Amino acid sequence: MIMNMRSEQASVTATEVVLPGVVEPEGLQLRRRALPPPAAGQALVRVEASGVSFAERGMRRDRYPGQPKFPFVPGYDLVGVVTAVGPGGDRALIGRRVAALTKIGGWASYTLVSADRLVAVPDGVDAADAETVVVNGITAWQMLHRAAQVRPGQTVLVHGASGGVGTTLVQLARHAGLRVIGTANPRYHDELRALGVQPLDYRDPDLAARVREIAPGGVDAVFDHLGGRSVRRSYRLLAPGGTLVCYGMATRVDGRIPMVLLFLPLLTRLAIWNFLPNGHHATFYNVWSGSRRRPQKFWPRLRADLSQVLTLVRDGVLTPKVAARMPLTEVTAAMKLAESGTVVGKVVLEP
Repeated sequence: MIMNMRSEQASVTATEVVLPGVVEPEGLQLRRRALPPPAAGQALVRVEASGVSFAERGMRRDRYPGQPKFPFVPGYDLVGVVTAVGPGGDRALIGRRVAALTKIGGWASYTLVSADRLVAVPDGVDAADAETVVVNGITAWQMLHRAAQVRPGQTVLVHGASGGVGTTLVQLARHAGLRVIGTANPRYHDELRALGVQPLDYRDPDLAARVREIAPGGVDAVFDHLGGRSVRRSYRLLAPGGTLVCYGMATRVDGRIPMVLLFLPLLTRLAIWNFLPNGHHATFYNVWSGSRRRPQKFWPRLRADLSQVLTLVRDGVLTPKVAARMPLTEVTAAMKLAESGTVVGKVVLEP
């Protein structure tokens, strides 16, 4: 979207949220910092929206794999407007609304981003709506179409169907012609039914039996962010040729066992399952997989996948679920709300 605006000064003072260490939400800090002009290959982005994701919940406990050393600025993804580019950069970017997957740094009023990692947001798409489907949309799209390789007419089980990834995943699955079973708190079941999902209570001790009632032969794919015992149950629910896609360990984020000691047994279990002669497949999805080994393939693929998701938003096929819009200065309240389990969708910070 080309906006009628002048390029702002390349050197700006940004408001940032700092995660100083292992703290409760009240321990998050605000600071003002002068940013240098963008270097070659960089763009300066005035942030319009950045999300509160499950990643930050893990990071503030020092339990997110690959997080940097404290202190740092969180913010896994963002949407904003390019206000300046580095020497030799494409000045056509200035004034455009863009999205970016950043892993850290998004909780700020301005930030510097590699220009080749920006994805144009289609005209008419609200910044908060677009932000809601950046990491959530990439994750959902790639799990469906790259990891599970779903086909129309298949049946899938989505755990946490009312969450940020879950609400995006079930909509993309329905658009792909799939029958969707989704687990969630009963308070959200009507909203899931409105999305075409067959909801089940995630606390039901006979959950596996309820799934079998709907899909007697098993499901063609399970998307499991819970980890622990849920992974074994999910695997047993697969139909012949079905795929289990794990993408988190939500049930273990509050524990004390080092995450590496949790992930290694999980990855070993998935690898062993793939050698069994039952036609089942099991994989652990990580949005950053391949970013270091094959960056020349990773970033173009990510941009292409996110562009498809944003196009579906523009076309009204995918409805972003914005749980709340809150000022960056109210980040403590925003994180508490995001972690409360009482909202559908994603909490968005708006600098």
